[in-house]
Amino acid sequence: MTDHDRAYANAAFIPGADGFAPRWQAMAAAYRAAIGARAALDMPYGPGARHRLDLFLPQTAARGLLVFLHGGYWMACDRGDWSHLAAGGNARGWAVAMPSYTLAPAARIGAMLAEVARAVEVARGMLPGPAGGRPVVVTGHSAGGQLAARMACTDQTLPLARVVPISPLADLEPLTATRMNETLGLDAAEVAAESPARLTLRPDVPVHVWVGGQERPSFLWQARLLSEVWGCPWTVAPGRHHFDVIDDLGDPASRLTCTLLEEL
Repeated sequence: MTDHDRAYANAAFIPGADGFAPRWQAMAAAYRAAIGARAALDMPYGPGARHRLDLFLPQTAARGLLVFLHGGYWMACDRGDWSHLAAGGNARGWAVAMPSYTLAPAARIGAMLAEVARAVEVARGMLPGPAGGRPVVVTGHSAGGQLAARMACTDQTLPLARVVPISPLADLEPLTATRMNETLGLDAAEVAAESPARLTLRPDVPVHVWVGGQERPSFLWQARLLSEVWGCPWTVAPGRHHFDVIDDLGDPASRLTCTLLEEL
């Protein structure tokens, strides 16, 4: 019998896992300080306490908008932990938006999806100059990868140039057997409605799935499942685990950043 709690436990299998969060927070604070006035912080996109986004602008007119949706199993984390990951997009001339969203158990996953979709609309409208015609790319990590993938489904209407789910939770059913579900409260109806791998990809939205080669087998399975169901490419990043698979977002020349933004 599968131990689903073990299958979706990341920190237990990553050496030095406790040190990642403090490093992320320090790097994020340093990037906010370095970018100065080009960061619009704590901007509201709705009435809720977590309806806030940070927008990081490049030094030149923005070529488009890159949106990063944070993970945390829909129960934890905040946009402020990841500001440094905007560096790659900014260096390539893209504005980067990072929204927070209401966490479980205060919100259902479908409500989180509606929130981040609204955040994307608001962030796009915040770009200096005319917004029309500038592409929007959405990426997200883990639970944020699920939200990013959901934005590429046929029930969503925001115009998107590309979606890159990173280590996404594509089928939510295994999580119903974890202790996390005491907080998430997933049931069969929500699994069916919010699992990207059970939904149809919009024909006008290119998707590329990304996952670390050293991730838990469950995350490799989730990524491959979404790739196979949607018939889209996937990349297994050699040597990367669940916590460092997103590091390359901060590097403008990385393969991940190029996958997100090249040819747009």
